[in-house]
Amino acid sequence: MTTVAKLIDTTLCIGCKACEVACQEWNDQEFTLGTFDGTYQTMPDLAPNFWNLIKFNEFERDGQLSWLMSKYQCMHCADPGCLRACPAPGAIVQLKNGIVDFVHDNCIGCGYCITGCPFDVPRLSPVSKKVYKCSLCSDRTSVGMTPACIKTCPTSCLTFGARDELLRKAEIRAETLRADGDADAGIYNPEGVGGTNVIYVLREASAPQKYGLPKDPTIPWTLSLWKGPVKWLGSLVLAGGILGTFFHYIRFGPREYKDESDRPENPAV
Repeated sequence: MTTVAKLIDTTLCIGCKACEVACQEWNDQEFTLGTFDGTYQTMPDLAPNFWNLIKFNEFERDGQLSWLMSKYQCMHCADPGCLRACPAPGAIVQLKNGIVDFVHDNCIGCGYCITGCPFDVPRLSPVSKKVYKCSLCSDRTSVGMTPACIKTCPTSCLTFGARDELLRKAEIRAETLRADGDADAGIYNPEGVGGTNVIYVLREASAPQKYGLPKDPTIPWTLSLWKGPVKWLGSLVLAGGILGTFFHYIRFGPREYKDESDRPENPAV
């Protein structure tokens, strides 16, 4: 199956927030009323019932103040840290088309996926005790439809399709921007997570942190240690204990008492 992706050309985003509304409506999310804190940004951050946020990042260029718009959501990593961290079988799945989805019936609410995500995306609901994030509209894409946010974007800032094709399109767009004077334009597709299925075209590609994106995201080393050597060592110790008990029984047999006075008063049942 073809790996799919979403391309976000931040240079075309006008901050209209149509994608936010479409996401809320399609996923039947409860409306959340924010408070004005001096920015046009809808919410200060993602929430269990708010998976798609347009960030308004102030940026000064040539003495003029402007915004670097960025769409903040799950990146659908090729090597997802949330999936690596999750201890509940089947709670997080990576579909054949590359989409990383949550199966909430299997979620135990431990929150380990949150610590495993280098983009700080999953959010734990205090009500349902389940973790939520953007699913890239897996229910729509599974039947040949495009994600709701892409369907509603008025500036063609968002594109959905085959990942290889979108990477070529992103590179062509970046080359055009560089030719037009934006020498630092480029693609955000971090290799620290094996690449992502949400790809950005950035005018300031050498400084993705200006867009609220981590510069070199990687899966935490503590997770690799826990799910790697520590896990295998623990399994080895457990297996060694079981084998030791078995061989001790084979060699010495069950414990025998010479007389009733040697028998414990309250023997284990």
